[in-house]
Amino acid sequence: MALPTSVATLAEAHLPGFVVPSVMQPLHNSIPQELVPRFDPVYVAYYNAFNAGRLHTHEIPIEEYRRNPARYTISYGRAPGPEIFRITEQKCPVDGGEITIRIFEPATKLDDQSQPKKRAAYLNFHGGGWVFGGLNYDHSFCKRLVHKLDGDLVAFDVDYRLAPEHKFPIPLDDSWSAFNWIRSKAAEFHLDLERFAVGGASAGGHLAAVISHLCRDANIPLRLQLLTVPVTDLHNVFTPQGGFDRENCPYESYREMEFAPALPAARMAYFHRSFLGVPRPAQSDEDWKISPMLAPNFKDLAPALVFTAELDPLRDEGEAYAAKLVAAGVPAQVFRVPGAPHIFAGLDGILASGRLYNKKVIETMQRELKGVAEAVALVMPIPGSFGRGSRS
Repeated sequence: MALPTSVATLAEAHLPGFVVPSVMQPLHNSIPQELVPRFDPVYVAYYNAFNAGRLHTHEIPIEEYRRNPARYTISYGRAPGPEIFRITEQKCPVDGGEITIRIFEPATKLDDQSQPKKRAAYLNFHGGGWVFGGLNYDHSFCKRLVHKLDGDLVAFDVDYRLAPEHKFPIPLDDSWSAFNWIRSKAAEFHLDLERFAVGGASAGGHLAAVISHLCRDANIPLRLQLLTVPVTDLHNVFTPQGGFDRENCPYESYREMEFAPALPAARMAYFHRSFLGVPRPAQSDEDWKISPMLAPNFKDLAPALVFTAELDPLRDEGEAYAAKLVAAGVPAQVFRVPGAPHIFAGLDGILASGRLYNKKVIETMQRELKGVAEAVALVMPIPGSFGRGSRS
């Protein structure tokens, strides 16, 4: 299979050091041929250069991955974040141990009485299927938010414990403990308790969604939930044994993108088994903490900014979750990113969609985290568009 000329040209332009081969044979974990024309060609060039022919991390024994994660992790494609005033780490106590919170701070500003101005807080939960990832995943993203909010935001990145060593509910419990610990540190970091936001991508989006429900139930104010390609439904996609339930899955995007390069269904099934165990926990009233799609009440949740990727198995469940938010009267912006893989937001160094994502997130945070709450517009996704929507 020859690499299309347009893709080869893009590869040379956007991927330093890329060598265009004259002939490319199908490799392990290649992009399915029928999907190639649908992806952003810059992503196709990136994937063929750095991923095709390699094992996915879920195909590597977890013990080997834990010994040397850098060997199996590709960091290329992320844009470096700007310099900010200070980055520190603190330990947060959790049930059975402690976790690390990385703290991104701007320089303190003083008010008319020479007192430190109170600042908004953003809590970030990284992705990685509850199995992979860590504080370096969203390091640049957190720096960028703090820089662009011009001294009015402190970002906290939560290094929750990972499965399979720490299965559900530990990653969620760690995240909730971190949220409350950070609130307890409001005086230390000059935080405004009325201006908190949470967010994350993929598994991190799942954690942020559940935290939003917990905040509502505890009458804790939350200004914004940022849900990027979120996992919202594990019960209706996989069998209790953790296999992809192709026949009964209610989301067409899972069948359409079963062999998508960044997040094939088999990879999500691996995450399901690692996070929940085999079989997954028996049915209970707590199922919504695994699958927030099953939550009994969507009213009065924090305003939401939701992104889905066109070429992602999680696309339809993310949009279905957003539709539930809107139906319950929750202010929401919901965007489907055309031609985008699951990981588009983390490729802002090479993909225009990643850069536009940053811009939209920053604009929304600048508006929603001001001193006075302003509800976001209700914007539902239009397939094939990004940044345009129909107002509800």
